[in-house]
Amino acid sequence: MANIKKSKSATISLFIFILVAALLLNIGLMVITQLNTFFDQKAEQLKDGHVMVVMDQASYQPSLEDFLANYSGIKETETEEIIHMNLANYKFGNGELTNSAIIFNADADRTIGPFKLIEKFNTWNPNDIYVPYSFKTDGGYTLGDDFTIFYQGQDYKYRIAGFFETTMMGTNNNGVMKFMLPKTSYQSLMTKIDNHSKAVIVSAVMEDRADAPVLENDFIHYIKESLGEETASNSIFGLNIEVVKSVNTLTINIIATILLAFAAIIVIVCLIVIKYRVSNNIEDGMANIGVLKAIGYTSGQIFGSIILQYILIALFASMLGIALSYALMPLIGSIISTISGLIWIQRFDMVVNLACILVITICIFFVTLASAFRVRKILPVAALRGGIQTHSFRKNHIPLESAKGDVHFLLAVKSLLGNSKQNIMISLIVMALTFATIFSVVLYYNIASDKTAFVGLFGSEPANVYIAMKPDINTKDLMAGIEQMEQVRKVNILDTIETKIDGQTVYTNVTTDYSQLENNVVYEGRQPKHENEISISWIISGLINKGIGDTVEVEYGSETESFLVTGLSQSIGNLGQIGSLTMDGIQQLQPDYKGKVLYVYLDGISNGDFIKNVQEQYSEDIIETLDIDKNIESQTSMYTAAVFAIMLLVLAINVLVVVMILYLVIKTMITKRKKEFGVMKALGYSTFQLMTQISISFLPVVITGVLIGGVLGLFFTNPMLSILLSSAGVKRLDFIIHLPIILMFCLGIIVIAYIVSMLVSLKIRKISAYSLMTE
Repeated sequence: MANIKKSKSATISLFIFILVAALLLNIGLMVITQLNTFFDQKAEQLKDGHVMVVMDQASYQPSLEDFLANYSGIKETETEEIIHMNLANYKFGNGELTNSAIIFNADADRTIGPFKLIEKFNTWNPNDIYVPYSFKTDGGYTLGDDFTIFYQGQDYKYRIAGFFETTMMGTNNNGVMKFMLPKTSYQSLMTKIDNHSKAVIVSAVMEDRADAPVLENDFIHYIKESLGEETASNSIFGLNIEVVKSVNTLTINIIATILLAFAAIIVIVCLIVIKYRVSNNIEDGMANIGVLKAIGYTSGQIFGSIILQYILIALFASMLGIALSYALMPLIGSIISTISGLIWIQRFDMVVNLACILVITICIFFVTLASAFRVRKILPVAALRGGIQTHSFRKNHIPLESAKGDVHFLLAVKSLLGNSKQNIMISLIVMALTFATIFSVVLYYNIASDKTAFVGLFGSEPANVYIAMKPDINTKDLMAGIEQMEQVRKVNILDTIETKIDGQTVYTNVTTDYSQLENNVVYEGRQPKHENEISISWIISGLINKGIGDTVEVEYGSETESFLVTGLSQSIGNLGQIGSLTMDGIQQLQPDYKGKVLYVYLDGISNGDFIKNVQEQYSEDIIETLDIDKNIESQTSMYTAAVFAIMLLVLAINVLVVVMILYLVIKTMITKRKKEFGVMKALGYSTFQLMTQISISFLPVVITGVLIGGVLGLFFTNPMLSILLSSAGVKRLDFIIHLPIILMFCLGIIVIAYIVSMLVSLKIRKISAYSLMTE
């Protein structure tokens, strides 16, 4: 307690470091440990299906229910009529979103996914609509807002009258959203849409939700066999809870992992500071240690008191940090709700809390033990002499009588060289903080500013407009016509179909020439060029145990052919289970395959104007168009907000740590060199000159740390992010590292360090030769 009282500012600094580390560590661990059960519990609470398959009413057959009735592991099934608006368009967040809209009758009886609102209007309106909770957290809507769905050239206008939770179709990153209409409005809409939009949804609840992907695959395969491949592929799609859970929790897990990594950096900073403080305390209290040893105290008792000092600080700071983490959890909860579309209710987790306290306390115990162990080797006589041993002479770096140069600069260099351990500590801390800053800035820049690399992770092609063609038109003629339109740079066919590769279901891209695409998802080898070639993702490669140069069996419909693997690819989309075939390749399996989707690249015209022109000119040949840029803006808004919050947190903590480290070190140095500064003042040095000496002595140390941290950030940010995203299907990442922004932040750290060193050095103004003589 005496040691703590003696160095209050150092104790407060260390207390804050440990508090921040415990806070971040506890938040990260609670999110990671609770997120998995959170999604499962929500699915159970909302009674959502584990598998949902949508098809148009014309394709539905009663025999499908017989298949499910005889399928093992199914607890419950339900079939319901719905409205399926494929490629419906509506405003969402900062842009416009185009995806599938599944509209249910809110008044229909159902046991799977029953209708239950979490917010609603008490007044009724004939144009009411009920939307997922993500429309509030991420879409920017509130109760009573107008909401318009644009579908097949018609506007359907509604008023948002309530929000509901759903695990399966509640966010925009799964390509489908769920809506509810009152019975009257639902029946009215049913009379206005075409027959293809009148659909059926079959839902199933499994005994073990882990079997959901297998059921979805088997069920869709059975439907395709019943209807025929071409008919089924145009009218059916499915969702299973395991895929939805993986997609919805991916970003949250990445954020939690970043918090854990940053907490580890802060813990390392704490350990470095403790080592520095213990060494300093032993040197400063050397005479006291000698007295204690001389009167009979053992070395174990002395360093036991030192260890106890830091253990007490660690325990109290950790407990307060954990308490504060619960106060911050609503902020983290709002991020989770934004991404998942589900209300996050934080629960108390004693196991995680105790684990955080234990990890931090044990780390601090061992570092303190290792640093204080030197007390055992100090003899009482040496301690009473202040630690000076026989022949204990230090080298005089840069003797002033012979060295040339400005005396202030020379004194600053002498101070720099005379405190090597302290300087190494500061450099290491600044290096770690600079790396953390660059990491968070690069992440934010690629998600919020230049989204090219981020969007590429999902396997998306960065075209401007998506055009879905009618199945019976001449694809080549339509492509040629669109290519001739003004401001069109190029047009590519790019379909995504479902095939089986060596028995594994794979979402397979099909195009004529992969060299014409602008997002090359292959990181090793190359994309296919010939009709007998295929590229597969590294995840599929691992599942089937085949790589470049091997032959795989590809099944599409009732046909199977052998293809040579020419490249390994990566993608977050579709759980990383992707492949690529050429148009000639897919025509080996289905000779009359022509392509269904065009990607149009524009130059000098807005997407909206082009869409208007192409709809006027080719309305009879086109099913739907999509503004890809607006769609991406809408879909990435949730990630932008989440990563921005994390970046601000990292930057704020980095600034705090730099300020407190410099405050601690400079204050300690001024206390130790108090007599020296008093003498220098008596010789005529001004306070400003001494402050400048101190700042100059620290600047090279800070600059060195910033340079090393900056270089590590430049070269290792992408590899670290690749490791974080590897479970999602990423093998190699090429995020843009914008050098001017990185240099700006590095320069900012140096400027902050200089300003802080000058401000802390103001304490020198109170030192005078007179005060030293009268003390």
